[in-house]
Amino acid sequence: HSNNRLRPQSITRVRVMAGILHTPCCSRSDLEVLLMDRFLEYLNHHPTLSLATAIVAIIAIAYELWQRQQNASGISLNQAIVLHNKGALILDVRTDAEFASGHIFEARHIVLDKLADSLDSIKKYREKTVIVCCESGARSGQAAKTLKAQGFQNVFNLNGGLAAWRQENLPLTSQTHNA
Repeated sequence: HSNNRLRPQSITRVRVMAGILHTPCCSRSDLEVLLMDRFLEYLNHHPTLSLATAIVAIIAIAYELWQRQQNASGISLNQAIVLHNKGALILDVRTDAEFASGHIFEARHIVLDKLADSLDSIKKYREKTVIVCCESGARSGQAAKTLKAQGFQNVFNLNGGLAAWRQENLPLTSQTHNA
């Protein structure tokens, strides 16, 4: 069938492109001009596809920037363990039931809704390192912002929260600790 054959125009374009790419007589600027012309021709012939691609790229960039802003003070599990071993406060902002089901050893528990009213109980940590955690990292992100706004200097959000902690099979305890 003739459907399987290339049109003569397509064969010519392929030969021209192959010739330009492999011919040493053409300068780099000529190749750049040709490629730019082809790109502009593509944009002209496919405006909807080009617009959709641009929109997806903008959304992807905006999402990445938003993620960086949200996790600007994020900390990995390994970094959290090192800082905890050096005396950092682990502040768990999950619900009472979540905390009772298991938490990081020596973690202080203040439910997110009560954090603003309970800052006096942790004020001695204003100049020290505080690692805030919740189940996924969302509530602890809010708590970290609250603590920073109240003058706490070194506040970090545990990336992935306790879900990531469990996934790595790191130890949890159900014993309460009063600091």
